[in-house]
Amino acid sequence: MATRLVYAGALAVAVLAATALAACSDSDGLKVALAYDVGGRGDKSFNDAAAAGLDRVRAELRGRVSQVRELDARDDESENDKYDRLKLLCGAGFDVVVAVGYEYAGTDPETGPLARAAKECGKTRFAIVDDARVRAPNVAGLVFADEQGSFLVGAAAGLKSRTGRVGFVGGCDNAVIGRFEAGYRAGVRAVRPDATIAATYLSPDKLPCPGFSDPGHAREVAEDLYGDGADVVFHAAGGSGLGVFEAAGESPLSRMAIGVDSDQYQTVSPPLRDTILTSMVKHVDTAVFDVVKSVVDNRFSAGEHRFDLASGGVGYATSGGRVDDISAQLEGYKEKIISGSVVVPTAIG
Repeated sequence: MATRLVYAGALAVAVLAATALAACSDSDGLKVALAYDVGGRGDKSFNDAAAAGLDRVRAELRGRVSQVRELDARDDESENDKYDRLKLLCGAGFDVVVAVGYEYAGTDPETGPLARAAKECGKTRFAIVDDARVRAPNVAGLVFADEQGSFLVGAAAGLKSRTGRVGFVGGCDNAVIGRFEAGYRAGVRAVRPDATIAATYLSPDKLPCPGFSDPGHAREVAEDLYGDGADVVFHAAGGSGLGVFEAAGESPLSRMAIGVDSDQYQTVSPPLRDTILTSMVKHVDTAVFDVVKSVVDNRFSAGEHRFDLASGGVGYATSGGRVDDISAQLEGYKEKIISGSVVVPTAIG
């Protein structure tokens, strides 16, 4: 099992940790590291999807990868903390470093944590999930057509809603999460033009964004949405989504929730499974594995790598069987999006 390190942030600790990591290095094979977003492995959503990719690296590239390391993020850390984490890993000799989450790009992607680390560690191949703004010859941006998968779960929400009112909970009010809302709204409207859609964000657009690790707040917001008549709520809020599921489960009426990133029916505790209609699945695991494999095979390419419906990069989950009766309609929309006859918006407007 890979060693998991909790990041301390202080330069002295970073130097000592780098020395320790270097000391335990094997001489052969690629060294691969994952720098998590807030919540880390165990968030049952975004980070766990990335962790699944790392687990696949460990299982399928055995013998070609000699080391795997994981570093956690803190809720209140600065951009310098993120830079220190990346620099720690590349300074310790890791060949591939995957940064999970757009916050590693920073407020200014030209001078942010990843750009600084990539410039100083030219031999390290970096990848960042959910951002393609960092331009460097050793940086790959792994981005997803979030709006396309969100359209499909929006269509599911519209088809399954009995009240005609549905909701959306976003972790952070920014362009990335805005893609989820835009696609969701379009999907709901496609099947139910008269539906009422209420959206709430847990945090304004700022770095770091606490909205991805605050299930208590998410629960309160979801309770309000359900109380106002919504019977389906889609969350794009990472680890905070647990609060949405709890609110659905404790509602006196039959309420449903839609998960995100991972197939959350498979990750939540059994009592919460009955609340989950579907999940917008985002194959971060595939993206992480593919970028590591590209370095192993000496075919790494910098720049944007986009994962959409056509490539299988996004989709919707069928676990629990609650969308089985509408699968033909969802698949029909999927084919229309892939063919281009349906173009999903990427922003509200």
